[in-house]
Amino acid sequence: MEKNEKESLKTVVDHETPFAAANYDDDEPEKINYRGIKAMPFIIGNETFEKLGAIGTISNLQVYLTTVFNMKRISATTLLNVFNGTTNIATLVGAYLCDTYFGRYKTLGFASIASLFGLLAIALTAVFKNLHPPHCSPGDTCVGPDVGQMAFLLFGFALLIIGAGGIRPCNLAFGVDQFNPKTESGKRGIDSFFNWYYFTVTFAQIVSLTLVVYVQSNVSWSIGLGLPAIFMFFSCLMYFVGAYMYVKVKPEGSPITSLIQVAVAATKKRRLKLPEQPWLSLFDYAPPKSINSRLPYTEQFKFLDKAAIITPEDKINPDGSSSNPWNLCSTQQIEDAKCILRVIPVSLTAIFYHIGAQQQYIVFQALQSDRHLGNTGFQIPAASYIVFAMLSLTMWVPLYDRIVVPLLRKITKREGGITILQRMGIGIFLTIVTSLVGAVVEERRRSQVAPGSSVSAMSAMWLAPQLALSGFAEAFNAIGQIEFYYKQFPENMRSVGGAFYFCGSAASNYVYSFLISVVHRMSEGNRSGNWLPEDLNKGRLDYFYYLVAVLCALNFGYFLVCASWYRYKGDGDSGVSGLEMETKKHEIHSV
Repeated sequence: MEKNEKESLKTVVDHETPFAAANYDDDEPEKINYRGIKAMPFIIGNETFEKLGAIGTISNLQVYLTTVFNMKRISATTLLNVFNGTTNIATLVGAYLCDTYFGRYKTLGFASIASLFGLLAIALTAVFKNLHPPHCSPGDTCVGPDVGQMAFLLFGFALLIIGAGGIRPCNLAFGVDQFNPKTESGKRGIDSFFNWYYFTVTFAQIVSLTLVVYVQSNVSWSIGLGLPAIFMFFSCLMYFVGAYMYVKVKPEGSPITSLIQVAVAATKKRRLKLPEQPWLSLFDYAPPKSINSRLPYTEQFKFLDKAAIITPEDKINPDGSSSNPWNLCSTQQIEDAKCILRVIPVSLTAIFYHIGAQQQYIVFQALQSDRHLGNTGFQIPAASYIVFAMLSLTMWVPLYDRIVVPLLRKITKREGGITILQRMGIGIFLTIVTSLVGAVVEERRRSQVAPGSSVSAMSAMWLAPQLALSGFAEAFNAIGQIEFYYKQFPENMRSVGGAFYFCGSAASNYVYSFLISVVHRMSEGNRSGNWLPEDLNKGRLDYFYYLVAVLCALNFGYFLVCASWYRYKGDGDSGVSGLEMETKKHEIHSV
């Protein structure tokens, strides 16, 4: 935050902001005024309106592309999978630029503006007739989009990718920056922030999938796609209005460079022998202004420890640092690198978790089911059924945070009730159950299709159970994943850690697209017919659900192996008290 006069620093002390020392020279950290919960309305408000805009557009794009842009279902699904995958991969680039060059505040500001213009571009494709193909009535020959129309649509998608690449990995980490990690109230605030952040964002998604989707499907695509752009404008407004009270952490330079230095130094010294007590003999240096926690020595990935062996050729600076970090790295650098390596195997489980939880064919199943609300003439929009997953999540999260966790805490004596990996494992197991229920419901839907009809007599409300299970899976695994990456990554790579969640989602989109294409082609010549045709009544979507259930079961087995092997950040092997995890000096902040 902004630096005050030295005299006032000596007298004015915020109760939630400790000082590192009594003297106030240029080397001391600045006073940090953590606003905590006071800054949350602006940060969560920004994310809420952003989700209202982005989800309000993306959730119904399947219908928009197939009805307004006259694209085939397989083409529209594949395009959206590639778009979603690229969007999530972009978070890794955004996180790197954020942690290395720009910081979270600037990155979020630029990305929010990019999203605003992206949503505006997509809205314009519905407003102006020359930006989309002519309307296609049932029975007519449909004309697809021309090159110019497709290019303008993809331009809007590109801006959304840039926006999401900056917002998704940085928003949560930026919110956590507002809490003091050294006070009990700050720690509790961070723990609850993960749950309530997800709860608020999911509530915004519910509004988006009901109100906005209804307007798009029953009133006008022009108005329905214009509303998300208006929401995004309010998102930008909320963000910049609260700028005066944010804690803005300065980027420390490329954290990736440190990881590469460890790999290079370990390779150069690969023929050297490790000492018998490496935690006592290896080079151990921590920069005085580093925001990273001091980590204890661990025995996993011992080959990396050779990067910290001191040889006669290695020179050490007067301040204790290595004169050539490409030849000699500290044990802290090595332990940071080990944190990343330990996370990677666990992160791979996210691929098939997302495939099991995505429910991408739900919209098409709803379109070919009875969507009437009771005996009324009102039809629920097909894209709105996904709201059942979000309702189960929003109802469960407060119960879990306020009732279940305190009860489990008394039994297990753990701060979170259960470990993060246990929480993630429950979510992965639920994806197996979700897929099996989905298969049974699809069999029922197809069996109730009358001859000559394209719509099943089964109520689309039968899709609610599998969607509710998907919401529970998300409440356990998705929130658990976010907390896992945030807590297990080095502090100077929190944005990259946030991007890991979206990278898992991105990989799942690409794998899901590949899986759909393979199943579509291989089942085309089967006796039972194509599993995934344009008309689901002529396909075997239930077989596809069973296939996904098998993949999720294999994923669960792989997760159990990873969980038994994993060692949490800060759990050392040497038992030396001098290497216990401690928090380094305060972050340096700027306005």
